Amino acid sequence: MNDATPSSPASAESGIHGPEDAASEFNEIWPVYKGTSFNLWEPDTGVYYDSADAQTMITHLQEKRLSQRRTRTSAFAEQDESVADDPATLPCLNPRIAFRDVARSTDTRTLIAALIPGVRVIVHQAPYLLRTLGAGRDEAYLLGVLSSMPCDWQSRRTVELHMTFEQFGLLSIPDPGEGHPVRDRVVEIAGRLAAVDERFAEWAAEVGSANDETAKQDLICELDACVAHLYGLDEDDLAVVYETFSETVDYSDRHAAVRTHFRKLHDCG
Repeated sequence: MNDATPSSPASAESGIHGPEDAASEFNEIWPVYKGTSFNLWEPDTGVYYDSADAQTMITHLQEKRLSQRRTRTSAFAEQDESVADDPATLPCLNPRIAFRDVARSTDTRTLIAALIPGVRVIVHQAPYLLRTLGAGRDEAYLLGVLSSMPCDWQSRRTVELHMTFEQFGLLSIPDPGEGHPVRDRVVEIAGRLAAVDERFAEWAAEVGSANDETAKQDLICELDACVAHLYGLDEDDLAVVYETFSETVDYSDRHAAVRTHFRKLHDCG
């Protein structure tokens, strides 16, 4: 999905009842995101498409949501009426996963997703995912998989110029279910990498983790190993991923670090 959309998420208990109330809780002018407004594990690059009036955006997006609910193919049609009718639940007010539409298999990375802060609007070059089921831990797990090189290697087989929703829907996402130790580790790592500041405090509290900059690169490599394990890859498969990922970038050091974590997972059973 996309909209055309800074502080903590709003809630029904905060006294917000209509679009005007929602807008008054936040800054009057919001940044408008485009694809380069975020990067992998970097939710805000400081590069924006434009800025927008909060009141105008909330009113427009609430009207748009209510209109789209009448379309069966819209993700908003899956929301309960009590949720959809409440402007405080608009996606633009909360952290959400977005990904870049412009992508090529010859780029350093093809699938670039991030958890962007709440109180932002985004243009169509940065579609976002609307969570209609599950919890924050499920969202963190998905973010972790999408941000890994094993998943990105898969996207590079089909994407040419744009990461469309059709291309996105072709991705295979392994999910052994809540409680699986490797899945839980993916959730923890994704939370630590994504929740970079207080704008993600509520999301991080639900996920149950915090940011750790000092170990960022090691966590990224461990995440790759966890996702590769969940995909059912072996060491030969890992070699294919990192040796064929790019014709211009040497990923041998990352491959070695991922392989070390991968072997620890297998040693632990």
